[in-house]
Amino acid sequence: MKNNIDPQHELAKVLAHNLIERGWKIALAESCTGGLVCATLTDLAGSSDWFERGYITYSNDAKTECLDVPAETIQSFGAVSEQVAAAMANGARLKADVNVALSITGIAGPTGGSPDKPVGTVCFGWSIKQHAGDDVKTITITKQFLGDRQTVREQARDYALLTLLDLLKT
Repeated sequence: MKNNIDPQHELAKVLAHNLIERGWKIALAESCTGGLVCATLTDLAGSSDWFERGYITYSNDAKTECLDVPAETIQSFGAVSEQVAAAMANGARLKADVNVALSITGIAGPTGGSPDKPVGTVCFGWSIKQHAGDDVKTITITKQFLGDRQTVREQARDYALLTLLDLLKT
């Protein structure tokens, strides 16, 4: 039996409280994490009150078909880019009709890296619309994580959620 409190569960609880307080729902667009963030959030009982849906768009075609990421953006910048992360987050927010969405696209490894984008490169996007008629705030960042495939994915999940909580404070 587990005696320690799972930090991801606590993160999900804080996020849930924040979203419920605002009357918002969240959508996710995941690539390299393959639904890890969605699973973490929906592990929390009552998540249907604030979790709308998740898109696992692993292939470039899925990003284009499900999230309306322009194929030209993927061709110009690569699937692992802040431009694609922004398009994924905005696409998820619009398709799900929610106030907030986050996206993750990266190279979890152990293969797939390049000199410009080594294994552990992960791009994040957050798309937030405060109120109807408001401008959308889209934030992107690229991080470099170390470790094996699972460790990179877990670090990406945690970073995405912690950063979203920080963004919701502003």
